[in-house]
Amino acid sequence: MSVDKSSLPATSETFEAQLLHLLAKQAQRVPLPVFICTCMIAGMAAREVALPVLLGWLALVVATLAMRWRVLGQLDQRTSIPLKTRLKIAILLSALNGSVHGASLFFFPVLPLFERAVQSMILFGMSAGAVVTTGGQTSVFRAYATPTLAPLALLWAFDTQFAAAGWVHWVMAIMILVFAVLLDAVARDMFRLLRESFDIRLERAALNRELQQALDRAEAASRAKTRFLASASHDLRQPMQTLALFAAALALRPLDERSRNIAQHMNEALRDLTAELDALLDVSKLDAGIIRAQPEVVRLAPLLRRIGEVFQPAADEKSLQLGVHCPEHACIRTDRKLFERVVRNLVENAVKYTDSGRVDVTVAVEFGQVRIRVTDTGCGIPESEQSRVFEEFYQLDNPERDRRRGLGLGLAIVQRLVELLGIHLEMTSAPGNGTCFTLLAPNVALELLAPAAAVTAEPAAVVARLHILVVDDEEGVRLGMKSLLEELGCSVMLASATIEARRLAERQLPNVLIADFRLRGSDNGIQTIKAIRELSPDVHAILMTGETAPDRLREARDAGAEVIHKPVVADVLKQELARLGCQ
Repeated sequence: MSVDKSSLPATSETFEAQLLHLLAKQAQRVPLPVFICTCMIAGMAAREVALPVLLGWLALVVATLAMRWRVLGQLDQRTSIPLKTRLKIAILLSALNGSVHGASLFFFPVLPLFERAVQSMILFGMSAGAVVTTGGQTSVFRAYATPTLAPLALLWAFDTQFAAAGWVHWVMAIMILVFAVLLDAVARDMFRLLRESFDIRLERAALNRELQQALDRAEAASRAKTRFLASASHDLRQPMQTLALFAAALALRPLDERSRNIAQHMNEALRDLTAELDALLDVSKLDAGIIRAQPEVVRLAPLLRRIGEVFQPAADEKSLQLGVHCPEHACIRTDRKLFERVVRNLVENAVKYTDSGRVDVTVAVEFGQVRIRVTDTGCGIPESEQSRVFEEFYQLDNPERDRRRGLGLGLAIVQRLVELLGIHLEMTSAPGNGTCFTLLAPNVALELLAPAAAVTAEPAAVVARLHILVVDDEEGVRLGMKSLLEELGCSVMLASATIEARRLAERQLPNVLIADFRLRGSDNGIQTIKAIRELSPDVHAILMTGETAPDRLREARDAGAEVIHKPVVADVLKQELARLGCQ
């Protein structure tokens, strides 16, 4: 991702401001070590130089350090002064500091040779330190080093006391000059690196801003997509709900053979469309965090055999061998419905994408772990695509979006469900060698399996005893629901809003309230449930919704009602009514 240079601030001015900030920080750090070094020079010259002179020089050193500490410490904050002027002030203060330190060379001629060497080393050290404390800024560094090292080199070269030493004093002078040139080069390199580092920081900051803006745009697009899907899903489910109810009611009536086939095909098409919409809904519900696992001890053999029976016709249609191999004692602790959904999705994918050969579901209990494998002899998945198959709406080798291969949500749902259930999922695949999905879960003892609950009554008889209040603002949905429920033997009251529903409930309390989530205006099914439960807290409530927005799904869950999603399948509604009727 390239950075738009125009989005960067004026780098020269900003960098100079940062440089002044660095000089201010260094001015706070150096006074003590510099004062110690100058005291050492004064101590070496104490026997040769008058005390008032030494004290005057030390006072000048302290005054210069104090002035630099105060002026530089505030210089980066004096925004009313132009940057160039402030930088010139910093250069002048550096020159003053170097001149004061260089003034110690007035003691140089009277010092013994050893003390001269030590003084030279101290001035070398402070000049080297100036490379860091000035940030390598050439003008600031040279302003300090020139009045310090240049006089030192001249004194070593021309002081007459060194004449007896022969060439040594000339070598010392040359070494000082070479050292000064090297320090100047190091300062330039350091300044260049500092500038490059600053430019990189600016570019990184600009890149972060662009990335954040892109992320904000992506999140806004995602929210817009969620709102669109929620609205589209609701609007599509409403007429589908009406059609599904009438089709289910029609299938319950005595029909001739041809009419029965038509009704059957209608219901099959509606089931397929409902399954695809429910896949979208499942992703929304998982992302919203409203699905809660209800762990129990699950015996795998009958569950996997039932899944095998469901997909056997599809495998037979493609001449595939579908095998289920599971020890009778294999059990895991998990949510039965959610785990079944995981395995169903894996088996369904395997059958869809295998053209010849076989699909196997095998279970092995090893070292306290249950290993469930779903393997196929299909085309396999290239390594470069293996991470993408868990993305929403992604499908391999289906550019024409063949509806028979689904929407590409199966594995996306699987990944979310295994994370929710705490089951480890592995995938191995290679082109031409098929695919193997492995689920790993802890094994539990068969003895922990709870006994099955006894069936107390025939579901059809239970449903037929119910008096149901249906609340929906769509007349077609109300009439369709009335037709279906009356075919099931229920007595039905219809209302289009909460006020009307409460008025009907005051005349005769229902056993079950079926309310649409979204009603006209500000009215909704949650308000309806609250209003009816004010009359009788024991009324069972079913909230129907076509919503897929995560916030709406959480709100529906918190209403204390059973939630079923449009279009409502007749068998699902019948099972739910039978369960509520037995409570």
